[in-house]
Amino acid sequence: MPLYRDFSDDNATILLWKYDEKEVLDPEVLLEEENYDRIKEYHPTKLKELLLVRKILKSVLPGHKILYNEREPYLFPNDFEISITHSFPYAALAISKNKVGIDIEPFNPKILRIKHKFLHEEEAGFIEKKKETAYLTVIWSLKESLYKIHHSNYWSLKKHYEVKPFSLDFPFNIMCRVHDDNVSDLYKARVEFFENYCLTVVD
Repeated sequence: MPLYRDFSDDNATILLWKYDEKEVLDPEVLLEEENYDRIKEYHPTKLKELLLVRKILKSVLPGHKILYNEREPYLFPNDFEISITHSFPYAALAISKNKVGIDIEPFNPKILRIKHKFLHEEEAGFIEKKKETAYLTVIWSLKESLYKIHHSNYWSLKKHYEVKPFSLDFPFNIMCRVHDDNVSDLYKARVEFFENYCLTVVD
């Protein structure tokens, strides 16, 4: 059983699994027929991530399927909201009665090269310089989780997704905002750390 960590809370079931080479990931058993065409060109690693998510689902809701509205996954029967994330060898699934967004990111200094694409100047103001890679990774991941709840083709992570000041020492109850000229929605988030990764949860 590759269950690595259970991050569930009162709002959502959130299960993180880690790939084990001994684990059997049989597409004929795990994959929905509706998704056969979707995975034909998948890289083997990407396929393992997808099948790991199906294993998580079958462990809690064996009668449900994960289908897609274009690229957005949804549950069928559609009686719960879901969010999916993976960064091999990890995969995670969140299941909730309400909208939920999750994301896994590894800590990697390469994120410094792209911070101009997603970091607002107000967010740069509360980053501790000695921990810049960690802060940037968490902010990027929080915005990815936000995007899964509240997205638009016309929005940018830099302009329309805002992370309020927080501390890595207590990464809970982090306030985030999605906004444009017509919308301003506030969300609460938390961050969990494991090995060299972070998992962000917005609900």
